[in-house]
Amino acid sequence: MAVNIDNLIITTPLPKSPTNPVALEVTGAQALATLSNVVSRLSDGSVRLSAPTKGASSKSTHRTRCEWKEAVYWALGSAARHRNHQRMVLEKVNAAKKVVISQMHVKDDDSPVIKVFWNNGKITLGFRQDFNQVTPLSANVLAEVPLGTPFDITIETTSAGVATVTATCNGRTAGSGPLQMTASWNARTFNFHGGVYNQVDYSETTPADEGSVCVISQLELSHQ
Repeated sequence: MAVNIDNLIITTPLPKSPTNPVALEVTGAQALATLSNVVSRLSDGSVRLSAPTKGASSKSTHRTRCEWKEAVYWALGSAARHRNHQRMVLEKVNAAKKVVISQMHVKDDDSPVIKVFWNNGKITLGFRQDFNQVTPLSANVLAEVPLGTPFDITIETTSAGVATVTATCNGRTAGSGPLQMTASWNARTFNFHGGVYNQVDYSETTPADEGSVCVISQLELSHQ
């Protein structure tokens, strides 16, 4: 089945215009139709996302991404369970060998509840129990996740703010265990992200061929 990103928002490593260097955001349908150098559909229905390390970034960072996100934010209490599942392959990663591959983000704030990383062949996470917690709690989820090998990443969150992160690769599955969000999050709304978000700053000397590339072969988002 083809991966459907048509109604998702894609944050690209391309600038909004020749005079505006901030990262361009378009719908998935627009990206597939017009930005094939960074977002393309493969013959099997998978979607390839490419993020050169040197490119356009958001106002607050010098880090590029080619990342999908939900177009609509949701409250914890709007469903019993919120789920983000990706099956993906990392074809290439940046020189730092660290990239964000999945997130549970929060509206109007730069400090997500959950960030999931591919970090030197391991799946790790950062979790903020409290809203705007300065330093997230860090944990390893699954080791031995090589480049070029399919793996699954799932973030689930209940209406009570109990989150879990699960990873599967080569028949091995491991999870974070329950991650309890405090009541400080209750007034906030959220959306899921995924793809590749480079965890290294670019500079004038960053090579043009440096960057990260992933192929997503399954993407399931549900709020039920």
